[in-house]
Amino acid sequence: METGTRFKVYCSDCREKVELAADDFRLTLGRTQAQSYYSFGCPSCGAAVRKPAGEKIVEALTRAGVRTMRLVPVEG
Repeated sequence: METGTRFKVYCSDCREKVELAADDFRLTLGRTQAQSYYSFGCPSCGAAVRKPAGEKIVEALTRAGVRTMRLVPVEG
């Protein structure tokens, strides 16, 4: 895992551009790319932000060691 990796992102609520460490993100991988997203808490306004995670974003966040959760289909 890389140490000190930081990402600049925009908050969907307050529109502030913030810089966050990899530890501040969560990555959720769905069954399809359209179901994958990353999330973080905005340090400026406190909003819980969730944004789509395309292939390049998934690769960058994974390489930086962002905690990842994989969604699996429910058997039934």
